[in-house]
Formats: sequence, C-alpha cells, structure tokens
Amino acid sequence: MEKAAEGNTEKGTHVAVKGEAALRPEFITTKEKFHGFVDSEWQGSKGEKARDNGTAEEAKATCVEEPEVKKFKPDTEEGNKAGKPDSKRLRGQNKSRPHKKPTTYDEKRLCLSVIQENRECPFGDKCYFYHDIAEYMASKPADIGESCYLYDTFGKCPFGLCCRFAKAHTTPDFKTMENTDLVKAREGKIPVKNSLSKDLQYRLRKHSVAFEKSAEYLKTLSNNRDKKEQQGNGEARAAQVSAGPTGGEQHASTEAGTQLPSSTDKQPPVKTVGPLTDADVIKLRPCEKKQVDFRDKLYLAPLTTCGNLPFRRVCKRLGVDITCGEMAMCTNLLQGQQSEWALLKRHESEDLFGVQVEGCFPDTMTRCAELINNNTEVDFVDINSGCPIDLVYKKGGGCGLMTRTRKFEQIIKGMDYVLDVPLTVKIRTGVQEKSNMAHKLIPEMKNWGVSMITLHGRSREQRYTKLADWDYITTCSKLAGPIPLFGNGDILSYEDAMKAKETGVAGIMIARGALIKPWIFTEIKESRHWDISSGERLDILRDFSNFGLEHWGSDTRGVEKTRTFMLEWLSFMCRYIPVGLLERVPQKINERPPYYMGRNYLESLMASQNVGDWVRISEMLLGPVPKNFNFLPKHKANSYK
Repeated sequence: MEKAAEGNTEKGTHVAVKGEAALRPEFITTKEKFHGFVDSEWQGSKGEKARDNGTAEEAKATCVEEPEVKKFKPDTEEGNKAGKPDSKRLRGQNKSRPHKKPTTYDEKRLCLSVIQENRECPFGDKCYFYHDIAEYMASKPADIGESCYLYDTFGKCPFGLCCRFAKAHTTPDFKTMENTDLVKAREGKIPVKNSLSKDLQYRLRKHSVAFEKSAEYLKTLSNNRDKKEQQGNGEARAAQVSAGPTGGEQHASTEAGTQLPSSTDKQPPVKTVGPLTDADVIKLRPCEKKQVDFRDKLYLAPLTTCGNLPFRRVCKRLGVDITCGEMAMCTNLLQGQQSEWALLKRHESEDLFGVQVEGCFPDTMTRCAELINNNTEVDFVDINSGCPIDLVYKKGGGCGLMTRTRKFEQIIKGMDYVLDVPLTVKIRTGVQEKSNMAHKLIPEMKNWGVSMITLHGRSREQRYTKLADWDYITTCSKLAGPIPLFGNGDILSYEDAMKAKETGVAGIMIARGALIKPWIFTEIKESRHWDISSGERLDILRDFSNFGLEHWGSDTRGVEKTRTFMLEWLSFMCRYIPVGLLERVPQKINERPPYYMGRNYLESLMASQNVGDWVRISEMLLGPVPKNFNFLPKHKANSYK
C-alpha cells in the first residue's frame, strides 16, 4: 500500500471530468503511475514465477493496447461535428476481433480408444492422436493446480488423464482414481438439464418431429387468410352467405388467432396406454396453465455471451431470483444445432428458469415453442422483441417485431397456444429515439396471452448512450396492470433499485449492473452498500472458474473456454469502483472510473482496463496462458458514457 500512496502525491490536483465518478483525492493517480505500479508489483510478487514460464511477456505481446480515454462531445455545434469521428470509432463492438477455437490451444490429444479402456483404434496407424500414455503425459502442458474441482465434488473426473489437474486423481501407473463414497452420493442426480439428445437431433435434422398443436394453429391462420380473400370478392362473399356454415375449420376463427382450434373432437395425437385423461384430449385453459409468481423478484437479464450457465450459478449464490438462458435463434433450435441448444441448459440450482427465443415468423416461432415445451424443463418462455443488433433487426426480429404488430400478435398467440408454461415478452421503448411505442403495444399484448412484460427504458436507436427513461416505464407499468411489468435499465446499486420499485413496477431486471458487480443482488436484498474486498471478488471469480471447468471441461479446451468467458466478464467487471474509494456513494452506471490506486495491489489490478491485466487475473485461477493465446473483448472497455 506504500507504493500505492507514492502515486498520489498530487492530492487535490485532479479535475473532475464530465461523466467521471467522484473518487477520494488520495486514491486518484495518473495513467503512467498506475501502470507503472501494476507492472512493477506483478513482476516483483508474481513475476518471478510468471517469468519462468514466459507468461508475463507473452501476455503483453499477445494482447491489444488499452483503449483511449473516452472523449465526450463538446456542447457547441462545431465541437459536435468535430467529435463525430471519435465517438463513432470508440462505440460499439470489436467486430473484427480474432476468433480462436479452444482446439488451437491443444496440439495433440490422447486417442479415444486409449481413454475407453484400451479398445482397438479403428484408424490404426493412420490415427493422428497419441496411443502411448507415457508419451502423451510427457508432451501434455503442466498441471494448473494440486486439486481437481470435479474430483473433489463428484468423486470422479470424467476427463481422466486429459484433465489439467490430473495429478490429483492419477496413480503413478497412470490409472484414474475414484472416490466411491462421493460417486454413490451423486448417483442418479442430473445437475444440468435440457441437453439435446442424439435421437431428437437426428429427428430434427430429418424433419421427422411432429408439431401437431402448431399445425392446428397455423391452419387457422391459413383459413383466416383464405376467408379474407373471399370476403374481398363480392360474389364469393354472397355465395358464402347463401351457402351458410359448411365446416368447423372454415370459420373456426374470425380473426387471426382470436378463436383457437379445439382438440375435443379429435383423436389424441399419440397412442396412449391405459385410460384417457382430460389432459390428453382437452387443451389447458389459461387459468389452468402452470402459474409463476413473478412479482417482487430480482431478474437476471438474458445476457448474450456473458450470461452463460456458470455466470448464472454465481448470481444464484449472490441472491438473484429469476434466471434466463441466452437468446437462442428459433431456426437454429429447429435445425438441431448443438451450440444453440446449449443456451437452453439449466442447472439444478436455477429454481425459476426460463429460455429466451428470437424469431420473426409465426410458423417457426410456434413450432419452436412446441419443441421447447415437449423436450425441456422450463418455467417460462420469453420472446426477444428488444434485440437492437442489425443482424436480427433487419430480418424483422428483435426490435423489428414492435413495428410488425400483425406478425407479433400471431407469434404471441401461436406460442401461447402450444405452451403449458407462461409466455413473457421483453421489449424496448421503441425503435426511434423520439418515437415511443411501447405504451401502444402493452394494452394489446394483454389480450394476446402474455403473462409478463419486461420493458427496457431505451429505444433501439439509443442503445446505451442515454439514461433509461424510468418515467416512461412508470407510465407503461400502469397500463400493463394486472399483468406484471418489469423495469430494466441503469440499476447499479440498491438505491437505484429502491427508486425503480417506487415507480410501481412488479419487479426489476438487471443486466449490465450484474456484470459490473454480481453482488448487486445481495446489496438489494440486504439494503446496503457492500464495500467488497478484492479477495472476495477474487473468490467470486474462483467460483466462476470452478463452475466453468464443470460445465466446459477441465482439459485444455475447457480451461481455455472458461478463460475466454472470464475475460469477457472482466471487461465489464473492471468498471466497478470500490465503495470505500468513492467521495459520493453510490457509483452510477454511466460514470467511468478515473485512474486510481486501490487499497492493495489486487484491487488496483482489478481496476485496470487493459486486456493484459485481465489475463493476469485469469492466470491466478486458470494457470498460464498458452503460447499462441490471443484475446480481444467483444465489447470495448470504454464503450459506455
């Protein structure tokens, strides 16, 4: 801490900048002194070990330079014109970032025939992988630690000799050990559900999955379309009136989806064993569907990339009530893509869990809902009609659905018809910044079958450049009743949450706030500011690394995948400013931290917005990075105001 104090000799000289958090003067420093302190301390305390492995220099060589300090637009018109290129360059995502698969970090693996009790290799001499265990162990990267989390938790490590903690469960003659007591205790338990089975994947790819309920609903849409065409023709309309009703299907609905088909007069779609029950032949009424109490709960937003299963487990430990999987594309789910189905996985600790799907057509969205309903265990299904990215919006999905109300209505009614669980919707205020439209949609959505609405207080055009409009959220929450409406936007402390609850919303959704400080859920529930120590923050990251090794694997591929997601998370977490360093509590989400020294070395390291320092933090938990390691965050570290 003495060295930290040396960097703060110029007390009181720091001039506050617009959009910069107010820190106590004794902690504020300059960019040069900050990086000088972090680099010297790393090389002094941990650099000896790092230098032996060549990791410190490699980390600097393989990481990009720190982004420039955010430049705010001057108030003058000339300044605005001059500031446009800079603001455009500093905003958005690193779209050209390097994409390296985890397989590139593992040069040569052990053959599956050796792992599976020395069965004969079908490739013979042409096999590329190792067959000699001793040769493989000699070429394998050094172990990361002395104990294996998977072995200690489950009694057996499924990765055996390939595990990067193999010494903990490997005998001198290269046999994998088991803890029989732990194995028996965990027997029959399935910690992760909603995995895609090979049989279902095969049937999806062969288009042999039946969608009976979806077909019924889509048939009514087709009949309604035909009926409208007939009504447009005077002669056909007169003929229809004179002929009278001839079939139930022809006039099963007067408007698209308003009167859904009944299955009481049809045979059950599947053969049953034993007596028929009401559920076999009668569709559940809305009041008989599974009910979920959403009110007064904390909801972790479905976060693309960072909202993975290990991160959600961390948030569950810290007090979140509702979790939701990352946004999944309905067409990819219907095609049986393994990577998309991975977004639906649910851990046993997630007691109130939903999945979010994105699509722009009634047929694919309805079939996708039926597929999820029949093959997964979820408490609700959410429609993403707030995604602002061009890839989704330009094809009519995400925010595009808000401007296509006819299609939006058909999608909601169709999904509600085939689902046995509540259907929720996430929307924005609108598409254009000065043209709000959520207040027009919400009263209509109540009649379409939605069980809960989440409103993000910004338009698509705004992205994250302006504060969320909570006054507008208040107006919409009154229109939504009795359906619960959750508010979302700019919540980073329990004070922000209290103000949000005063608007009358049924609950709060937290997105970036959970990435910057996942302990925000604990703060809200305990109504306090938590001056969390750097050691406690490292313990949270350690939990994430353990959960990541359990989810993605403890071999080299799994370790590097865990590291990549941890680094993505650290690109947000570095924005947190410890409560004890602030002159004014709490920190606002649109305030960026100046360069400051922490109360110890680790706190200073965690304050760095340099990718190389994030890599150093990951090396404390997951060992040295591979020689060819390269990382650039998806979101720029200073892409917020």
